[in-house]
Amino acid sequence: MTSPRILVVDDEADLRELLDITLVKMGLDVDSAENLREARALFAANDYALVLTDMRLPDGLGLELVREVAASGKGTPIAVVTAYGSADNAVVALKAGAFDYVSKPVVLDDLRVMVRSALRLAPAAGQAAPGAAAPSRLIGDSPAMQGLRAQIGRLARSMAPIAISGESGSGKELAAREIHAQSSRAARPFIAVNCGAIPEQLMEAEFFGYRKGAFTGAADERDGFFQAANGGTLMLDEVADLPLAMQVKLLRAIQERRVRKIGATAEEPVDVRIISATHKDLARCVERGEFRQDLFYRLNVIELTLPPLRERLGDLAVLTDGILARLAGPGQKAVLGPGVLDALCAYSFPGNVRELENVLERALAFANDGVIEVGDLSLKSARVAEAAPAPPPVPTPAAAPEPAAAAGDLPSDLPGYLAQVERDIILRALIQTQFNRTQAAQLLGISFRQLRYQMQKLDIQEPEQ
Repeated sequence: MTSPRILVVDDEADLRELLDITLVKMGLDVDSAENLREARALFAANDYALVLTDMRLPDGLGLELVREVAASGKGTPIAVVTAYGSADNAVVALKAGAFDYVSKPVVLDDLRVMVRSALRLAPAAGQAAPGAAAPSRLIGDSPAMQGLRAQIGRLARSMAPIAISGESGSGKELAAREIHAQSSRAARPFIAVNCGAIPEQLMEAEFFGYRKGAFTGAADERDGFFQAANGGTLMLDEVADLPLAMQVKLLRAIQERRVRKIGATAEEPVDVRIISATHKDLARCVERGEFRQDLFYRLNVIELTLPPLRERLGDLAVLTDGILARLAGPGQKAVLGPGVLDALCAYSFPGNVRELENVLERALAFANDGVIEVGDLSLKSARVAEAAPAPPPVPTPAAAPEPAAAAGDLPSDLPGYLAQVERDIILRALIQTQFNRTQAAQLLGISFRQLRYQMQKLDIQEPEQ
């Protein structure tokens, strides 16, 4: 069996020799070129498992080779070698189709990790690409979904950071899992982190881990999210909710590919692919000073936008069948009655697929013998979410809350009465947003953390899905 062959393109003889020795020790065959002309001739004549090129060559830029290899149709991954501190060049190369990059001076351990990832990505002749045979998590035959799946298939071959944007409930985490499943990292961990749900004072410990005794309560050493996702994919959900202080530390970890645990003196390398997601407009957040421009630039190398459900209503039938099969459980059956699908198609679904699931689950609870009728959908009440809700009225003596409206009926327990009023208002906001806490906090004009604290204090529980 022949060994995988690597093409190394660099005009520095010493670096070519170092790369050649390192790759041969890994059991690989190596061809070398010192300029673009030689590299093009070798690439045209041979099949390579990986092309590794310097960014600056005597007769042109490695970026030209990146574009040519990406457009060749051979599916060969290509990585670039960039000068230390030239992170901008690496981002440009990733946008052009590069699989990954290593920085000069080349750290051989980092090089080996990158090469192994590329070799897992390049299938042997006659074999399918990783994840090609697995059914997609993204259901639907509409042009929007077919285009999305095709785009994900291309993105899965790269190590470039991806920023997923889309409305709440549109399936951002499903898309991230699909990218991971089709990538060379499919056998490694996929770690999804809700950045808005972590208390600010615990963020560094949660992301980077800590050593035993680093602070009060640190009884054992613990890995963070980066170490847990090592070799795999780390998804930063609702990344716009990260505080600015944590954004600085996250930027360094992404650029250097190293993290330092709290209480440790040395950094440790981590190999993770970053996928970020948010329903907010990150570019607007940068303009308002709420999100660092340099971190935005690092995360937004490739942007993937998910279509809202109202733009792919043709997928409603297959989506509904899949959701009902899951809700009904094994051995049970749930179906739509006459006119139900038409009623669903006439609704705009501001909460997207997540709202569809909630509507169907509620309807199934009211249905007779598993047959959902139009009246079971309660879409008229659900439609409240389409319009921006009016702000809560300012309390006045004439418009006091109902339980204490009468002058002679004052509450005997004022703190308890006010807590109940607050609980009712928060519940209304949560119900209107299908229990999307980020949107509910925005409706109420408070931060996500304030809402989470009030929910805990008032014992407001999200209904089980």
